[in-house]
Amino acid sequence: MTSSEVPFSQAAENNKGPILQVLQQHCQAPGTLLEIGAGTGQHAAWLSAQLPHLQWQPSDVPDNLPAIRHWLSQTPNPAKPPLALDVTGEWPAGPFDYLFTANTFHIMAQPLVARCIAEGCLRLNEGGRFMVYGPFNYGGQFTSDSNRQFNGWLKAADPQRGIRDKEWIEQEFARHGRQCLADHEMPRSEEHTSELQSRIKSR
Repeated sequence: MTSSEVPFSQAAENNKGPILQVLQQHCQAPGTLLEIGAGTGQHAAWLSAQLPHLQWQPSDVPDNLPAIRHWLSQTPNPAKPPLALDVTGEWPAGPFDYLFTANTFHIMAQPLVARCIAEGCLRLNEGGRFMVYGPFNYGGQFTSDSNRQFNGWLKAADPQRGIRDKEWIEQEFARHGRQCLADHEMPRSEEHTSELQSRIKSR
């Protein structure tokens, strides 16, 4: 894979710092972390280096694994080699202390989001934590005009995509005995559209 072929997400670069601050709050104890939908691999490479007390396990669909391997090879980091994981297929047995996913719930169809939550919760330790980064609606309402526009772009690309309601997400977690511990407002990225275009082409 040449440097010109390596997928790059500006949004991942923009949001890695704020995400790290939240993970530092909620992942203080050493343990295993499964990253679902590692995408380009930028988060896995950088965040795992900042959180060396975690055994960081990136995963994604097979087509994305070469890019993840490339990013992991570029800098010293403790992340494990990426696993092939399609949420509709077989999952690693676990158990894991932490699960983390970024910008995936609005890409997956809603039934797949529900499956991701169910399968993930089955593989969490009793006191484990499932952390989700991405845009969400509150009370069925968009939090900004840019999110409304982004949702329209998602729907135009695939009607099954879309920004999910936070309340629905919490209901799905509650079905598996999990409650929301914290909800952190994060800086908005202006790279959503270009990132999604890149993901559509690479998947």
